[in-house]
Amino acid sequence: MTKLIRYMVAVALFASLPAIRVASAQTRAASAGSPFDYYLLTLSWAPDFCGSGAGFKDPNECGVGRHVGFIVHGLWPQSNQGRGPENCGGPSRVPTSVINPTLSVIPSAGLIQHEWKAHGTCTGMSAQDYFALLRNARAAITIPANFASMTQTVTANPADVAKQFSAANPALLPASVRVTCRGGALEEVRMCLDKNLRPRGCTNSAGGCNSSKIRILPTR
Repeated sequence: MTKLIRYMVAVALFASLPAIRVASAQTRAASAGSPFDYYLLTLSWAPDFCGSGAGFKDPNECGVGRHVGFIVHGLWPQSNQGRGPENCGGPSRVPTSVINPTLSVIPSAGLIQHEWKAHGTCTGMSAQDYFALLRNARAAITIPANFASMTQTVTANPADVAKQFSAANPALLPASVRVTCRGGALEEVRMCLDKNLRPRGCTNSAGGCNSSKIRILPTR
């Protein structure tokens, strides 16, 4: 009974996201001419990105002593059979009034701009509505406690990482979580959500990790 109650509460929390904003998101997306099937909330493990050799490393994310763990990489429109629409055009600059509240979940203004251009423009929403939806989606997710104090490299099974997220978020079914890896290390945890931001099953297009063991790098 306790597990059932926890699950019902968790579902209620997801369902309590601002209904008007979600309805607006659906309406605007439908009129934009960029069809997609669901959202992929993608959490990037910052130590993996910060330790790689490619790309600009924003000190707000990668600065030594910042101890940044998971950040929101994006809320991506996704298709059941493949990648969702990308780079759909429209206004490419995100105003400061939208960037500032979003820095709490995406600590790089450059990444915020990129995510809007690559993915947000395909939803049919304004930048304000899209990033509000993104923040709402992230606020509904609890990060497993052990990731908050990752002081040394550990080895884990990707399936176990997914189970930890499901355990910390009872509304997340195991089929709603995908773990990706790069070079044998944890890269991202992705959660599949319907257009009302409720957990749903992922499709193969959401990606995954074929390794049986991956390294989880410590925060910096």
